[in-house]
Amino acid sequence: MRIRDIVRLSWDQVKRRKVVTGLCAAGISIGCAAIIVAMSVGDSAQKYTEQEMNQFFKMDEITVSPNQGISGAVLDAGMLERGKLTRQKLDLMQQFPHVTAAAPFVGLGQAQMVTSDERTSYVELIGTDLDKLTAFGHTFLQGGASDLAGSIVLNYGATLGLVDNTVLNSLTEQISRDPYNRDLMDQYRKLQRTPSELYQKQLQFKSFSGENGKARISSFLRVAGVLKLPQGSSAESAQYDKKVYMSMETLQLLREELHGAGQNTNMTASFDSAVVKLDSQSVVEQVERQIQRLSLNTQTNLQQMERLAEEFAIVKAVAMGIGVFILIIASISIIVAMTMSTYQRRRQIGIMKVLGANLAQIRNMFIVEAALTGFLGGLLGTLFSYWVVWGLNVLIMSATEDKVPVIFIPPATILTGMVFAVMTGVLSGLYPAVSASRTDALTAIKRD
Repeated sequence: MRIRDIVRLSWDQVKRRKVVTGLCAAGISIGCAAIIVAMSVGDSAQKYTEQEMNQFFKMDEITVSPNQGISGAVLDAGMLERGKLTRQKLDLMQQFPHVTAAAPFVGLGQAQMVTSDERTSYVELIGTDLDKLTAFGHTFLQGGASDLAGSIVLNYGATLGLVDNTVLNSLTEQISRDPYNRDLMDQYRKLQRTPSELYQKQLQFKSFSGENGKARISSFLRVAGVLKLPQGSSAESAQYDKKVYMSMETLQLLREELHGAGQNTNMTASFDSAVVKLDSQSVVEQVERQIQRLSLNTQTNLQQMERLAEEFAIVKAVAMGIGVFILIIASISIIVAMTMSTYQRRRQIGIMKVLGANLAQIRNMFIVEAALTGFLGGLLGTLFSYWVVWGLNVLIMSATEDKVPVIFIPPATILTGMVFAVMTGVLSGLYPAVSASRTDALTAIKRD
């Protein structure tokens, strides 16, 4: 008897015993769907969390700093000063494979930003290469990078909360007298989240680090561009993230104005910190090793990603264990159904043996029948899992402002669920198959 004949006979039996097949396939489908949904939810949650972490922790970036352990003015080949983070080294890093941008990000601390109409706000001053801001994921809302001296770029948060001091002081006094007045608090929050039109405006910066706490104020700087609010962020969070970007030359001049002529360190020759942007977080370790060969220190957030992967691996393992448990319960029903089928089909088995069918052929027929039942259960489970995932996405989108489906079903997950379903059928059919192959032909014919 050929394999095609065995499959045909097995399929005929599956179709003939519709109720039994349906019940067995239903049990397998529940277990298969549980595995697919559990793995899909785990994978989707991990991917979503990775995207959120990459947005806030920049998993595809490497922070580079000087190697303070190397002293002296020894020069590497190509005149790269050992241990220091220089412009030459940044240019060299820019040429590394998978590097999309390499730029200094040197902070000058916080200062008070003052508009021409005396509105103030505290911001963080950062020196960098303005023409590479877009390569680091920033998008301009107005204007763009400028090479002109004295030009600055504001992030979206720096435009928020610039309130007239008279209005702010009056509102603060009212809140102090009536701290439980919700209308006053809502008005205060609204003022803090209201953006101001600062594009092409002249700004000054004030520092109180002078002698005896005396304030120092800078010359006027022009706003050449304003960045968009980052995707996934809100005005509530942006009001606590206020940054002003400028060229390293402008930062050097601003440092001297705010902190005195004694601060004459050349900030354009070597840097305290730089960031390297990569085209994929999968090559972070590879590029990190290349940067370390330049006698520099590196730092990444890969440890957080690895810890996250370990946590989700545990969650997915537990979820898969639940699905496997359901499949084990379903396999019991298949064993019972197949055993009953063996008893009911003793005459058929006896006739097949008399006609020349051997033990292996009879055993294979029952195994194929069980595998087909598992396959049907896997198809039903896959369809059921799509319905469940669709329902979960509808619930999530109705509860959030994001109208993009969050949970997805990877093709590999469907394959895993189908393999578990078929294997459950095959393993469940082994005992009935062996029992059927051992049936005595003459005794079975005589009894029926």
